[in-house]
Amino acid sequence: MLEGVNVALGVTGSIAAVKTVELAHELRRQGAEVRGVMTGSAQGIIHPWAVEFATDNEVVTEITGSVEHVELCGNDGWADVFLIAPTTANTVGKIAGAVDDTPVTTCATTALGADTPVVIAPAMHEPMYDHPGVLEAIDTVAAWGVDFVDPRIEEGKAKIASEEAIVCDVARAAGERSLEGERVVVTSGATAEAIDPVRVITNRSSGKMGRAVARACYARGAEVTLVHGVVGPRPIGDGDGPPETDGDGNLPYATVRHVESASEMLTATREVCADADALVSAAAIGDYTVEGSDEKIRSGQERSLDLEPTPKLIDEIREARPDLPIVGFKTETSGDETAMIEQARETLERAGLAFVVANDASVMGSDRTAALLVHDADAARYEGTKAGLGGEIADSIAAIV
Repeated sequence: MLEGVNVALGVTGSIAAVKTVELAHELRRQGAEVRGVMTGSAQGIIHPWAVEFATDNEVVTEITGSVEHVELCGNDGWADVFLIAPTTANTVGKIAGAVDDTPVTTCATTALGADTPVVIAPAMHEPMYDHPGVLEAIDTVAAWGVDFVDPRIEEGKAKIASEEAIVCDVARAAGERSLEGERVVVTSGATAEAIDPVRVITNRSSGKMGRAVARACYARGAEVTLVHGVVGPRPIGDGDGPPETDGDGNLPYATVRHVESASEMLTATREVCADADALVSAAAIGDYTVEGSDEKIRSGQERSLDLEPTPKLIDEIREARPDLPIVGFKTETSGDETAMIEQARETLERAGLAFVVANDASVMGSDRTAALLVHDADAARYEGTKAGLGGEIADSIAAIV
């Protein structure tokens, strides 16, 4: 997500500075080059050597005759984005007043004057975050085009945002925002049809591909809504950590509508597509439903289920929105590339899609994928991570909306 991006990482004197090492590692895992800048207060919480180790670069702890602030964040400076994480109330107020008495605030003033993107991740006690002067400073700085990564309000504290939220906003700030102002809907995950209150008919989709597309669209400036099936992993980050959703179930990069059945997914998608600019239908929606029992069916007896076909979501949305750009997904098991392209083209033509992503069912649940992006006249091969494919899809959407 951050391949080729240079991030100057400002660290201030919040106790959340103890998370700086992991944040720097995550920025680098996402492809960024990172250089640290620390206030004196931050050095009392985490040693500059730790930040040097995490970034594999020397850390700026004072501004000298080498004018480090200009070299990093000035006109034609090294940094593509200046990230301050964590940011204290003191630092936000100083930035708003152009007070330059630490390496971090001096870099911030320089970056703002040079139009270098700035991202701020506040972290402080909740009463400090609610102080009228702090809120006014945040509003002032935000009006200058600075991106704020909202903290998590928990246990009386405005805790620093998750690493995923910070990475997504850094990518958004550093990128070209080719989808700025566009509203993109993405469906993801699996649906489930209830046999009884305990059992369901479902499939093996994990939702990783849909979330990768949603994340990539957000990084390019889009307003993203994710309609996510509840089967399989709940929407989380790329790793195995805890869910990154907020109290309303939303992700850092998308407003989330949680659904279970194919019918619920169709209803939710129809609603959010009413004012959408594009739809990416990446969910593995069940092709059949069943009339479920209100009570648990007892085991140990033979049972037949009458399956009824579910409506095709892309056909239903196409009927409601004739001109909406729609990207479809087609999963096959044959392993025959020619057959995959033929099936994808049939779907492409039937529903009037922008293009279809065809892949083999073997990639379900994996972080890597191999796919064909099938258009009217050609089919482009892709092999790599789902995050990378998400970027390819987002770029293709930006070219047509």
